[in-house]
Amino acid sequence: MNLEPAVKYSHTLLKPIIGKGDTVVDATVGNGNDTIFLASLVGASGHVLGFDVQQQALNQTATQLTLTGMTHRVQLIHDGHEHLEQYLDSQQEITAAIFNLGYLPGSDKTVITHSETTLKALTACLTHLRRGGIVALVVYYGHPGGEQEKEAVLEAVKSLDQHTYQVLQYGFINQIHEPPFLLAIQKR
Repeated sequence: MNLEPAVKYSHTLLKPIIGKGDTVVDATVGNGNDTIFLASLVGASGHVLGFDVQQQALNQTATQLTLTGMTHRVQLIHDGHEHLEQYLDSQQEITAAIFNLGYLPGSDKTVITHSETTLKALTACLTHLRRGGIVALVVYYGHPGGEQEKEAVLEAVKSLDQHTYQVLQYGFINQIHEPPFLLAIQKR
């Protein structure tokens, strides 16, 4: 067995906890890979809320959803993930959420996630997270603004009450060019 990169390991952690009919969040749709993964797990009766501020990302993902026949499982939302709370009922639970922090590969590298909006979205996800659910954040920080977001997110998750959440940090430490790492938060 080979050790998995951060994104793949996030899928390894999420796959066993997401079931048919669940509601999950893709906080940063990007190229749609996580959205497709989540849609395949929630099944026809489940629901994925997919957020992105870039229409290009939503268009690419919509095409993939059409090709895979999973369009009806996903609500693509052209809005920042910091507005997540507006798209969930006050008592609605989610099973999981995934974030890929940074920028959309192959696009404008000045359009990035920011700590203020990420932390607001993370708080909303944790508020709605069911017991045993996981929020996965893949932290890409090798770009302007990335280090600041990384530090803010790390500070926030380190301060979570250990009786309510357990937080895992997973990543390779002997690679050059600031390799991404995974933060996984599970509600006890």
